[in-house]
Amino acid sequence: MIEFLSQPWPWYIGGPIIGLTVPLLLLVGGKVFGVSSNLRHACAACNFGNVEFFNYDWIEIGRWNLTFLTGSVVGGFLGGYVFTNPEPIALAQSTITDLQGLGITDFNGYVPNELFSWSSLGSVTGIIVLVLGGFLVGFGARYAGGCTSGHAISGTSNLQLASYLAVIGFFIGGLIMTYLIYPIILT
Repeated sequence: MIEFLSQPWPWYIGGPIIGLTVPLLLLVGGKVFGVSSNLRHACAACNFGNVEFFNYDWIEIGRWNLTFLTGSVVGGFLGGYVFTNPEPIALAQSTITDLQGLGITDFNGYVPNELFSWSSLGSVTGIIVLVLGGFLVGFGARYAGGCTSGHAISGTSNLQLASYLAVIGFFIGGLIMTYLIYPIILT
């Protein structure tokens, strides 16, 4: 069983599992899938002042969201450290060439050490990526009324026009970041 769990799963297994998440959540009580609302629930739990936006029954509304978030963190830990695949991530040669052109040369783990290490976090580039990127992601999720997972999985499956527009915006933003902004930051 551990050997099965430590191997990468093909798209035709992972895709249907993600796809079945939405109907399952709707069947067990009209829940919607998303992660960004957990920040609101956490702020409501901490009772930050008398802000009307945070005055609601966060236990009843946010319990399953916070449980999902906790499961995601625990699952990520188990997947990354317990059931880990020792093989390096499979990247296309064209991707490796492009990354080498940006100064990234270590492809032994899941993520490049030049970007994701303690020393890179304290660099100017690391601080820009964390602070500015974190702000943009947080602001964007709030402004768009949800995160990528909520819009792309729940919103589009409910045929919500706003979710389709948000997903198109997410893709455009990802392409701009990948092809225009990241090369500037990394060089």
